[in-house]
Amino acid sequence: MSRQVRMWAKLRPVWFVAQRELRDQMRDWRVLFPLVVLTLGFPFLMNVVAGGTVDFIKKYGANLVIDSLVPFSILIIGFFPNTISLVVALESFVGEKERGTIEPLLSLPLADWQIYLGKFLIGALTPLISSYISITLYLLMVHQLDITVPSLDIILQLYVLTAAHTILMVSGAIVVSVQSTSVKAANLLASFIIIPVAFLLQGESVLLFWGNGEVLWLAVIGVIILASLLIRVGIAHFQREYLLGREIDVLNLRWAWTSFWLSFRQGAVSIAAWYRQAVFPALRRLAIPMVFMLLIAVVGGWMGFDQVYANAPRMFQGTSISDMKEFSQRLNEIPSFAQMGTKLSVPSILFNNIRATTLMFLGGLVSFGVLGIIFYLINVSLIGGVMSLFAYLGISPFLVFTAGLLPHGIFEIPALMLSGAAVLRMSVALVTPQLGRSLGEVVIEQLADWAKVFLGVVVPLLVIAAFIETYVTPVIILAVFK
Repeated sequence: MSRQVRMWAKLRPVWFVAQRELRDQMRDWRVLFPLVVLTLGFPFLMNVVAGGTVDFIKKYGANLVIDSLVPFSILIIGFFPNTISLVVALESFVGEKERGTIEPLLSLPLADWQIYLGKFLIGALTPLISSYISITLYLLMVHQLDITVPSLDIILQLYVLTAAHTILMVSGAIVVSVQSTSVKAANLLASFIIIPVAFLLQGESVLLFWGNGEVLWLAVIGVIILASLLIRVGIAHFQREYLLGREIDVLNLRWAWTSFWLSFRQGAVSIAAWYRQAVFPALRRLAIPMVFMLLIAVVGGWMGFDQVYANAPRMFQGTSISDMKEFSQRLNEIPSFAQMGTKLSVPSILFNNIRATTLMFLGGLVSFGVLGIIFYLINVSLIGGVMSLFAYLGISPFLVFTAGLLPHGIFEIPALMLSGAAVLRMSVALVTPQLGRSLGEVVIEQLADWAKVFLGVVVPLLVIAAFIETYVTPVIILAVFK
C-alpha cells in the first residue's frame, strides 16, 4: 500500500466527523441566522461608515488615513463572523456531552486526533467562508466609491491574516470546550479568547496605518505560529477518558498551591538541599532550550547589527551643519560617565531587569512562548543595533561591548537566557502529549520549574549584575574612553 493510500485511509475518518459536525451546524438556526445577517449586512454598514469617514477626512487632507481605511475595515469585517461562530466551536465537545450525543462518537474506532481535527475543520471552515464572503462583498462596494483600493499584496495579506485569526480563535475555543464540563463554563471562558485577539487586532491596525508590507507579513507569520501551537495543545491534551470522567469544574486553590509547593520544594529541608534536589535538576532540563536561546541571541544580534549598519547612511543623510552643531551641544549636556555612575542605583537597575524577565515570562505564558521569545529577540537585536551605530561612527564595537556591556553582562545575559529557556521549555511541555496528566497539572509543574530557576539563579545573577553595572561598569568605561 502506497504512502498516499495510507494517508487517505487515516484522513477519511476526519472527513466523516466533519460531515457529522456540519449537519449539526446546519440544523441550528440560532447560529445560522445571525451569521448570515452579519455576513451580508455588515459590509454594507462598513461601506456607509467608510464613505462618511472619507468625506470627513478629505476636509483635512489626511490621505494616509484614507489609504489605510479600507485595509482596516477588511480586518474588522473578517473578525466579526468569527465571534458568532465561536459559539459553535465552544460547544463542539462540551455541548455534545451535555446533550448526551458524545458517547456514540467517542465509542467509534477513531484516533483522538481524528475526532479533534474533524471538529476543528468545520469549526474553522464555516466562519472563514463567511469572513471571505463579507470581505469580497465589501471590496466590490468600495470599488464603486472614490476610495483607493489596496494593492493585491495587501489584500492577500489581509485574507491570510483573516484565516490565521479564524484558526487561532477556533483552536482556542476547542481547547476550552475540551477542558470545560459545561457549556456555561465554556461560554464564560470565551472572553479569554476574544479579548486577546481584540488586542492583537489593535496592534495589527497600528501596523496597517504606520507599518509596511514586510512588517505585516511578520505579524501574519506570528499569528500562524501561535494558531498552530494552539492546535497542537488541543491534540496533545485531548483524552476521551478525561472528557467523559469529569462532571463538574471545581476551582481547588488548595490543591493547586499544594501541587505547586511540592514541585517547587522537592522535599528539601534547607537551602543547600533545595538547590541540590530542585534547582540543579531544573537547570539540567534547560540544557537544550539554552542552546536554542544561544542561537537566537547570535542570529538576533547579527540581524540588529546588519540592519542598522546598512541603514545608517540613510539615517544620517541630509543632516545639515546646524543639525550637527545642535547634536554636539546636546551631547555636551549629557553628564559624564563619572557623574552617571553616581546617579545609577542598584534597586532601579535590578527592578528594570526583573521587570523585563517577568514580562518575558508572562508574554510566553499567554502565547506558548512566542511573545517571550520575541521580547528576548528584541533585546538582543537592540544590543546588536547599538554596537552597529558605534561601528558606523568609527568606534570599535568590540571595545564598546567589552568595556560597556561585558562586565555586568557576564551575569545579566545568562540570566536573561535562562529565563527565556524556561519559557521555551514550558511551551514545549504544553504542546507535548502527556498521558494521564491534565493540562492544569502540566502548567503547575512548569510554573514551579520556572520559579525555581527564577528565584534560585536568575534573581541572584541580576543582583550581582546590578551592583557591577552601578559601581564597576562606569569606572571601566571612563578609564577606556576617557
